[in-house]
Amino acid sequence: MKIRPFTVLISLLGFGLAAFIPAERPKPGKLVKVWETDTTLRTPESVLFDDRTNTLYVANIDGKADELDGSGFISKVSLDGKIENLRWTSGLNAPKGMGIYKNRLYVTDVYRLIAINLETGQAEKTWDAIDQKSAFLNDVTVDKEGTVYVSDSRFDKLYRLKDDKWEVWMDGEQLNKPNGVLAVGKDKLMIGSTKTGALRSVDTNTKTMMTIADGMAATDGIVPEGKNNYFVSDWNGQVFHVGADGSKQQVLDTRADKVNTADIEYVAKKKLLVIPTFFKNKLVAYRWE
Repeated sequence: MKIRPFTVLISLLGFGLAAFIPAERPKPGKLVKVWETDTTLRTPESVLFDDRTNTLYVANIDGKADELDGSGFISKVSLDGKIENLRWTSGLNAPKGMGIYKNRLYVTDVYRLIAINLETGQAEKTWDAIDQKSAFLNDVTVDKEGTVYVSDSRFDKLYRLKDDKWEVWMDGEQLNKPNGVLAVGKDKLMIGSTKTGALRSVDTNTKTMMTIADGMAATDGIVPEGKNNYFVSDWNGQVFHVGADGSKQQVLDTRADKVNTADIEYVAKKKLLVIPTFFKNKLVAYRWE
């Protein structure tokens, strides 16, 4: 068979072009609604899964987000959306972010952090913010060694509770109104900067920050999806899937229905993303497919 020179040239050019065409980035999955609770919750702001008891804890503001009215409470909800104990513990002030370590549930209470005994539901200890009159403590995360981090969304502060020492760990405008916080291992902290709609990482040894993705409006909850991927909620009604390479995709948008997406939780073993709807007074759960 006679081989024509231009055929060989085209084949070589084709091979070369293929080598330089970037592979198409795989699309993330989708969210499929599984269940929703009834509406007896009261302004649910955050939800947290306890894998030891298969329980979802829900922080209910039940009033204004910064009011010291004592009407806030924590609920216990099953993984199939049944409210097992509406007022498991009460008398709180607009509770928001939560974190668990050993037998304690840490929750913010406007100007203070409270440690609640998981067996009794009773407060064991509290830590006040430096300026009690103006603090707005929001989210909570606990690393594997028990170090607790707390965001102050109004005054650009990150508090840290380590070895019983409570301190302002970082502060300044560079935090851009931090809301969601998530400890990853013992050396990295993920932060949702509400002012810029950004997901950022902080090296806890050097305090250096790096932006992973931005353009996500009023960033609220941050939860790991796996393989360095994250779900990030925008309080206004969006959820984004952020890849390890910084790529992001909107996977939920409930803004048209005026359904908020506050401080979310992801139950990895069930592939279940649970969303507090704030003013709609319920949780909605989606399966990640």
